[in-house]
Amino acid sequence: MEMINFDHISASPLLPEVKQAMIDIINGEYGNPSSQHKIGEKAFVAIDNARTSLAELINCRDSKEIVFTSGGTESINHAIKGVAFANAEKGKHIVTSNIEHNAVVRSLRRLKTMGYEVTSLSVDESGKVNPEDVVKAITNETILVSIMHSNNEIGTIQNIKEIAQITKEKKIIFHTDAVDSVGIVPIDVQELGVDLLSFASNTFYGPTGVGGLYIRKACRIFPLLDGGMQENNKRAGAENLIGIVGMGVAAEIAKRDMDKRLVHLKSLKNKFINDIPKYIDEYYINGNVENSLPNLVSISIKYIEGESVVLMLDDENFAVSTRSACASGSLRTSHVLLSIGRDSADAQGTLVITFGINNTEAQVTKFLESLKIVVKSLRDISPLYKGK
Repeated sequence: MEMINFDHISASPLLPEVKQAMIDIINGEYGNPSSQHKIGEKAFVAIDNARTSLAELINCRDSKEIVFTSGGTESINHAIKGVAFANAEKGKHIVTSNIEHNAVVRSLRRLKTMGYEVTSLSVDESGKVNPEDVVKAITNETILVSIMHSNNEIGTIQNIKEIAQITKEKKIIFHTDAVDSVGIVPIDVQELGVDLLSFASNTFYGPTGVGGLYIRKACRIFPLLDGGMQENNKRAGAENLIGIVGMGVAAEIAKRDMDKRLVHLKSLKNKFINDIPKYIDEYYINGNVENSLPNLVSISIKYIEGESVVLMLDDENFAVSTRSACASGSLRTSHVLLSIGRDSADAQGTLVITFGINNTEAQVTKFLESLKIVVKSLRDISPLYKGK
């Protein structure tokens, strides 16, 4: 039986056009974009075309403001550590939120061992940062604010434009982790007003292991990698030609099909949220339903463990997750769910369901039918459910 993927935030299949473009470049080009001969020039042109496609996807004025990386994690590390190292003489204070991805959390943890100070802001029950809290947290030593565009566990989208206006007035660099937003919802770096924006290819059906960082001109940032002059001297090392070409094609298609995809993904999400009361009771929908990713639903089901649900649904050929794939293996309760007020027991019963462009409403119904059976089976043996 075919596996139905409702875990697109962990992995999505390559689009056929992306796959073909990567095969074509494998068969036709092998040059180093930095080489000064015809073979290298062809590779340079291929990368430059991809850079233009990414720039158009996020409305970047100059494609040279796009720096290709090995994915979202490197992009975030580059943004945070690169700004911290380049601006240390101005101050060592950074502002962030309590629900950031581990790439942000651990980058800041590393900087704290080097003498930097971090203020991490609380969020409300829907996962929203209050921009007024950003104002209050800024000091004369603040050099960077990093707040994610959308949360990878609950989907809440932040008021990035309002926060960017605050940091602009204070002349502080603003980074947003938009890894789960770019290619899914419209992103316009001019309208948002951010200085740095991280993205990853696999979110919008490109290859994994490829991403990028938007760096606004005049933003002071050091490279993370020392070596050659690649990526306009902002990221050393030969570029991943095959992956970048694939990401460029995925970006073109994401921009072209954005409106159609949004309608489809919202319909799947709405169906799930509207229909689930017919199948199970005693649950919470996490995040800001009104302003969140159109492809993500986070649900905390009471009295059971999410990991057991994932395994039993896997037996029924459904792929879902309990939290970010990057946090898999951690025994700690999700810091995101604790931050929005869930207790440990309810947080442990959480599923993250992410729809894709090839999912159907019939698959959502089939999933809910299986979920009903799984939840009943687990609650029948749950001491929490029997003792309620």
